[in-house]
Amino acid sequence: MSAPLNGKTLFISGASRGIGLAIALRAARDGANVALIAKTGEPHPKLEGTVYTAAQDIEAAGGQALPIVGDIRDEAQVEAAVAQAVERFGGIDICVNNASAINLSGTEDLPVKRYDLMQSINARGTFVVSRACIPHLRDAGNPHILTLSPPISLEPEWLKGHIGYTVAKYGMSLLALGFAEELRDAGIASNALWPRTLIATAAVQNLLGGDEAMKRSRKPELYADAAYAVLTKPSREYTGQTLLCEDVLRAEGIEDMDQYGYFPGEEPMVDLYVDHV
Repeated sequence: MSAPLNGKTLFISGASRGIGLAIALRAARDGANVALIAKTGEPHPKLEGTVYTAAQDIEAAGGQALPIVGDIRDEAQVEAAVAQAVERFGGIDICVNNASAINLSGTEDLPVKRYDLMQSINARGTFVVSRACIPHLRDAGNPHILTLSPPISLEPEWLKGHIGYTVAKYGMSLLALGFAEELRDAGIASNALWPRTLIATAAVQNLLGGDEAMKRSRKPELYADAAYAVLTKPSREYTGQTLLCEDVLRAEGIEDMDQYGYFPGEEPMVDLYVDHV
């Protein structure tokens, strides 16, 4: 079987659990190397997994892992993490901007420190991580930057209620589109990827509706399979897009989205910034 990511090195932010880990595991099945930076080095009372348990899962899936405890808000920590990845694996082929903070409070209810946290992790973190990886991506054979952020819609529905979070996520998407144009001549692809429906993660369980929302979510593997499809495309041809997972999968010939249902048979709930399933 073809394994296009065999021997490739991914640098992923926030991959100790959820979607980031699912993407790492999909790449690991090809025999990829995965450097993952996340803050969770010790077990968390409310969140499953650490960078170390994620690394064990990656290696069990067939890949090589380099777990790094670090904060992507800290430029020096990110640069040191990238240097560790390059020293261990010889380079970086793919940068995945997965780390993200969420708070859906309205303006008057959102503490400024929470606003700052979202901007510093989501948009600034994406910039810091990508910036550190780009010099190494220039030397890669089929380099990609993939940012997990939504299409940019200026519909009033998405500009009310949680503008702090919206600014942070749209900032990630703007960076993804900007990198695509800035790095086009270097052959480095940059795309944003987002699901049409909720994905079963800790954020959905704890912040977006609990058990009822989880019941109407899809598995992280949907996101991972879509990311894999993007990351295995020719970088000079497939860039500058804000993509939806289900559209990517359908273009790959995958029509059955029910296979990804967290609770099969339940009607999936449409995600933020998407108009319909």
